[in-house]
Amino acid sequence: MAAKFSNPVVRWIDHRLPIFTFMDHELNEYPTPRNLSYWWNFGSLAGITLVIMIVTGITLAMHYTPHVDYAFDSVERIMRDVNYGWLIRYIHMNGASFFFIVVYIHIFRGLYYGSYKAPREILWMLGVVILLLMMATAFMGYVLPWGQMSFWGATVITNLFSAIPLVGENIVVWLWGGFSVDNATLNRFFSLHFLLPFVIVGVVVLHIVALHRFGSNNPLGIDVKGPKDQIPFHPYYTIKDAFGLGVFLIFFSAFIFFAPNFLGHPDNYIPANPLVTPAHIVPEWYFLPFYAILRAVPDKLGGVLLMFGAIAVLFILPWLDRSPVRSGQFRPLFKIFFWILVADVVFLTWLGAKPAEGWYVIGTQVATVWYFLHFLVILPVLSIFETPKQLPKSISEPVLGAGGGSGFAGATAAPREKA
Repeated sequence: MAAKFSNPVVRWIDHRLPIFTFMDHELNEYPTPRNLSYWWNFGSLAGITLVIMIVTGITLAMHYTPHVDYAFDSVERIMRDVNYGWLIRYIHMNGASFFFIVVYIHIFRGLYYGSYKAPREILWMLGVVILLLMMATAFMGYVLPWGQMSFWGATVITNLFSAIPLVGENIVVWLWGGFSVDNATLNRFFSLHFLLPFVIVGVVVLHIVALHRFGSNNPLGIDVKGPKDQIPFHPYYTIKDAFGLGVFLIFFSAFIFFAPNFLGHPDNYIPANPLVTPAHIVPEWYFLPFYAILRAVPDKLGGVLLMFGAIAVLFILPWLDRSPVRSGQFRPLFKIFFWILVADVVFLTWLGAKPAEGWYVIGTQVATVWYFLHFLVILPVLSIFETPKQLPKSISEPVLGAGGGSGFAGATAAPREKA
């Protein structure tokens, strides 16, 4: 097996530790459905963004001081005195937002094409675990600059755990490391913010292992029937991912260089002051739909349960949607309700940034009810009553058949075949 490598050093290592054979199989020869669209780019984009966040985060940690008296000043020193510190911080700061953008698109793509259905249930659940770890990491990272929104955001969010009966108050004291958000809180948040990305890497590895167990889903949502339905991952999808990365970096760079603070809150450029409460305490934009759900009910415990339930429902999604058809392309009613769900989540994001008063409260309650209604009622009902369209016999049928189109057909089937 090692003889296929021309470099003698690589052959020598691979014969004793077959890491190059493993990488060649998983990243080069790995058979992939031949009809994957650009919506499948977002998985690799998420991985690349994670690496960017870890590299910039380690660099920033070399100059950051996790102490309430020095944290804010150390961030300003990074911005002003460290060589290219402003660039590294802006990459890291905006990278968090773009990481969530990529992952949210990745999740909604999975929802539309049924990537959570058998036999990929564990793959889907590992993805939800990654989302939870991302949220915890981002929340703790937002506290580190020790600005006004950092301090008060940490105070509000950690106080939510006090709603848990019997043990809530003890949990809050344990999270704080004392009786208020203070130096102990900042230190432990810094430690966990540094550690959790590596935990995410471990779960991502499991996510990829689970993915390669049954292969990628595809826009048709049907299983691979034979070699005609597949192409090697390299060069067909590596070049497609490279193009997607180029487009992603254009938008990412535009924010870094032209609007670095657009996605942040101006109050976080004010040093933390426990005696001055901001007019509106809001989390970062990627938490806003969950923040809106939290405020949908006046009861604190009820709001906390709803907020965590909004993510918990994703874990049981494979068993709520029992339709045998995966892809939304062949489910006309499902497609309509899917786009209503997308609009609902966007609406919740907008409402999360608004004050909890007037019709905003009513809108939040309606949007929250619809969110849970979609997963707990609509999907199970559609599974029973919806009549899906007829599925193709194979992936290659619409790709290689007359009138089908794929940029890969000419490279893999000559002369052109008809399914």
